[in-house]
Amino acid sequence: MFFYTYGLIPEELTTGHEFSRLVTSAGVLDIVTPLPTWATVFTSMLLHGDFMHFGSNMLYLWVFGDKVEARMGHVPYLAFYVAVGAIAALTQIAVSPLSQVPVIGASGAIAGVLGAYFLLFPRSRIQTLLIYFVITVVRIPAVYLLGFWIFLQFWEGLGSLGVSAQSGGVAYWAHVGGFAAGALIVAIHRIARRQPVWTRGP
Repeated sequence: MFFYTYGLIPEELTTGHEFSRLVTSAGVLDIVTPLPTWATVFTSMLLHGDFMHFGSNMLYLWVFGDKVEARMGHVPYLAFYVAVGAIAALTQIAVSPLSQVPVIGASGAIAGVLGAYFLLFPRSRIQTLLIYFVITVVRIPAVYLLGFWIFLQFWEGLGSLGVSAQSGGVAYWAHVGGFAAGALIVAIHRIARRQPVWTRGP
């Protein structure tokens, strides 16, 4: 119920009709949304399905967000984070406009941070847990790690296009949209300041 109140439901935004009732195994539940429908684009970023969902997002934010925030500054970073999160949500809506499944989580906004990191710190080496016959920790350049990550999101996103809008799952296109938005914003900013788009240093 809480997710239907504050989560992002694409069909609500594309049709203009808010959900007022939810049919569950326990019966029919009334949904009262105290905020305008468009506000769920932002409130959905604060919600997570469980502790694992929250913890994995915070891990990504901790590893990659610190350096991006230090480069941008606190206030511009906050504005950037909210902007790429909104673009990520709109991307998911564009791909699944009639979905009635709530979209929740900060992963779209965090994907935008990853897109910024991809351009700002491509040679920075990220300690990565690698499981392949044995478990080991290796330091992988960000350009390869994040390049592989966004490739997987795009690939899985293509696979999700044939899945019913009611089935739920991971919002891969929010990840793709957020990553692209983060990289594009950084690229435009650097071009405007007559700086190279691709940072050669760590």
